[in-house]
Amino acid sequence: MTDPLYSRLGGYDGIAMFATNVVGLARKDDLLGRFWTNRGEDRNARELQLLIDFFVKETGGQMYYRGRDMVLSHQGMGITEDDWKRFIEIAVSVAGDMGVGPDEGGEVMAFFDGLKSDIVSG
Repeated sequence: MTDPLYSRLGGYDGIAMFATNVVGLARKDDLLGRFWTNRGEDRNARELQLLIDFFVKETGGQMYYRGRDMVLSHQGMGITEDDWKRFIEIAVSVAGDMGVGPDEGGEVMAFFDGLKSDIVSG
């Protein structure tokens, strides 16, 4: 039996590092940075923790996700296809830098692909 994706990605610490690095790069990105403009650090920190909790739960870790579903969480944000593509580029880059293998990377991409229709609206 194969270990859950959660374990193969480094458990909580690996997933937290991945999410923190992706969000950090996205916040500084010319295209995606607008989603964090004029928001307090407390709100940003809370949303990062919710993202980590969501990733941990969805990859097979023991975490309770207390956030909203993806449709409601991203409603009204105007996330476009170009935004999505840039986010994926950042995520792939971070995963590569962290040494995520091709099997795990494929599973992560399939996971992201399953979320796209709930997140992209424009």
